[in-house]
Amino acid sequence: MEVNMDVHRSVPVLDWEPHLARRTAGMKSSAIRELLKLTQQPDVISFAGGLPASELFPIREVDEACRYILRTEGPKALQYSATEGHRPLKEYLATTMHKYGVPASAENILLTNGSQQALDLIGKIFLDPGDYVLTGSPTYLGAIQAWRAYQARFKTIPLDDDGMQVERLEEAYNAVVAETGRPPKFLYVLPNFHNPAGTTLPFERRDYLAEVATRLDLPVVEDDPYGELRYEGEDILPICTLIPERTIYLGTFSKTMTPGLRLGWIVCPEVLMQRFVQAKQGCDLHTGTFVQYIAADICQRGLLKPHVKRLREVYRERRDTMLDALAEFWPEGASWTHPHGGLFLWARVPEPLDTQELFHEAVREKVAYVPGINFYPNLDGGNNAMRLNFSYAQPELIVEGIRRLGNLLKRKLQGGD
Repeated sequence: MEVNMDVHRSVPVLDWEPHLARRTAGMKSSAIRELLKLTQQPDVISFAGGLPASELFPIREVDEACRYILRTEGPKALQYSATEGHRPLKEYLATTMHKYGVPASAENILLTNGSQQALDLIGKIFLDPGDYVLTGSPTYLGAIQAWRAYQARFKTIPLDDDGMQVERLEEAYNAVVAETGRPPKFLYVLPNFHNPAGTTLPFERRDYLAEVATRLDLPVVEDDPYGELRYEGEDILPICTLIPERTIYLGTFSKTMTPGLRLGWIVCPEVLMQRFVQAKQGCDLHTGTFVQYIAADICQRGLLKPHVKRLREVYRERRDTMLDALAEFWPEGASWTHPHGGLFLWARVPEPLDTQELFHEAVREKVAYVPGINFYPNLDGGNNAMRLNFSYAQPELIVEGIRRLGNLLKRKLQGGD
């Protein structure tokens, strides 16, 4: 059948806004994704993205896994699969997490498209418009973005250099009840190498958090994307080990294998699993079968552990390089956290400097960071803070980037333009 392309009709342009759901009015683009657009020039030293070191990606191992899987299990690996995920991979995760104290089994693990999808699924099954989430201040920007889409509100709890000030948890809970007449839906916490603050919650605070959550009948979402990237100190028991019946635990391969696979997981009480499965089916049916087979093959051949060991060595060196450069080049009155692992540290500049206002000047100096205010759900802090990523840049670039930032800060403090 031949279509006559010469037919013209006058069709008015559709105004899409009246057709959109009301909740889209509260959706915002990721501040980090927007900032990264400004830092793509090859001569900008960027500490802005939460990027693993791409030169360390296990390319050879992924290539071998792809070839082996296609040769031996190609039809299965390229077919639709179960929403819950590839069972051999779930069994590997359960065994691995048990060593860290996470009470996981193949039956209570759900594979997701990165842990970001896990955050979205939590919002989908827990949050009604106007519900409150308890979280730290600052907190992970991706969680704010995911739950704001479900019209959540946030009651925040301050952080110090040991993480969330859990002694103020009950105060925040009571404030929500007093305002709304109902409790917050859950507490969101990043106990290991916090994003963005770089802090680690000591066991005493985890234990107290578990006690308060139990007494208040409060669910806990424990986000642990960086737990295997520890550079000093001993591992600390996860919160879900203390209160498994009320904790949803999130993990990911994005920081230990490669983010391009978009592969994360949820560990939850089995009573919740069907709800998560139903929510995921409406999103994407299941996480990509092939990427699950790839990850399972790499893990089962014992290739992930030496790779993670290598990451720890490289990232420890880059963390130490950044800490030394900050001490050398930044002005008096600046301060920063000393992360025991992960990818970030949190730096504070002397007042009255504003890191949001300084950002574009920093980019002109060919260096970038994320202004602290972006990590405050209610935009009520972080004006003199910034998140710095130390995993992505080579050590010599880290030194140069911190030197450029230090020179900018000193010039602004002296009243220079």
